[in-house]
Amino acid sequence: MKVLKWILIVLAALALLFYFVAMPYLKEQTKKNSPQKTVVYIENGMDLTLKYSSPFKKGRVIFGELVPYDTIWRTGANEPTTFTTNSKISIIDKELPAGTYSVWSIPGKESWQVILNKNVPEWGVTLISGGKETTRIAEEDVVNVEVPVINLTETVESLTIDFEDDGQLFLSLEWDKTKVRIPINN
Repeated sequence: MKVLKWILIVLAALALLFYFVAMPYLKEQTKKNSPQKTVVYIENGMDLTLKYSSPFKKGRVIFGELVPYDTIWRTGANEPTTFTTNSKISIIDKELPAGTYSVWSIPGKESWQVILNKNVPEWGVTLISGGKETTRIAEEDVVNVEVPVINLTETVESLTIDFEDDGQLFLSLEWDKTKVRIPINN
């Protein structure tokens, strides 16, 4: 009985060590390869913030290989990308209440589905799957829109998400030779 008790104590100590030491260290190391970025748009009665981790191309084929087509993607690296609005807005024709949402996408060759979900999970993918399975809860999707792919002539080395305002506000995502623009209205 004493041996079992000691085995349980050692296992509990190892689990706590992994959770409080190894996990923060691993998260810090991955952020060196995919730095965290924040973009803000405060104009036209809108106050929008987007936080994401920006991985690099590093000679890889991004869409269709690293990020498979027709498969849910957490839209960035590390923790899920988050989109915050301080007022009610519309994404294309879908209403989005004020709040913070996780951003997911399903890249395709010709178009993407872009999804805003009210659940913001801690990491966005399962460690057991090696990052291949997401932790998105589909029932908590608030907005799901489809936008066309724009093929770029120049390569974008790191994932770049930004706000573009040319009379119409867009959330713009570029990486490799792919760009998508999501219209935002207040």
